[in-house]
Amino acid sequence: MAHGLTTEAHVAGPVPRPLVPFARTIAFVNRAVVFLSMIALVLASAVLTYSVFSRYLFKAATDWQDEVAVFLIVCSTFMCGAYVQSYRGHVGIEAVASVLPPAVNRVRMLVVDILTCAFCAFFAWKSWALFHEAWVDNMTTSSSWAPPLTIPYGFMSAGMTLLTLQVLLQILARFATRRTG
Repeated sequence: MAHGLTTEAHVAGPVPRPLVPFARTIAFVNRAVVFLSMIALVLASAVLTYSVFSRYLFKAATDWQDEVAVFLIVCSTFMCGAYVQSYRGHVGIEAVASVLPPAVNRVRMLVVDILTCAFCAFFAWKSWALFHEAWVDNMTTSSSWAPPLTIPYGFMSAGMTLLTLQVLLQILARFATRRTG
């Protein structure tokens, strides 16, 4: 699904001059996060593959591998949300967009972006509260390995914060473009 990506910062439409530093920073962070998330997914598959071989070929128990794999996948999923949003790659309903007049569709997209930003900001805020609670109470998983829950909660919080900033950038770019255009 393409929505007229025309900038290196991957914001739908041109980025107004005052937002260029913010857009470039977000784009740089998104690219770095995607690279690290690719490594995390490769590591998760290596851990799961090791687990299968060690359990079935060597009869060795691995009580840590499920949590490591889940933590790596949670990290990748949440941290890449902003990158996907920068391309407007999230699931959308194109059938509605195709039957609306262009002016109404622009309003629809703006309303959706504002609601998305509000939801993501709320989710990020609650995620940071959860992270703080896990940090203060020194919460761990219930497994024998018992890694700290701050790990997945931290990635969830950071990822939702990045996603909120990406959607906010798209909203600001839309308003700034309308003012200058």
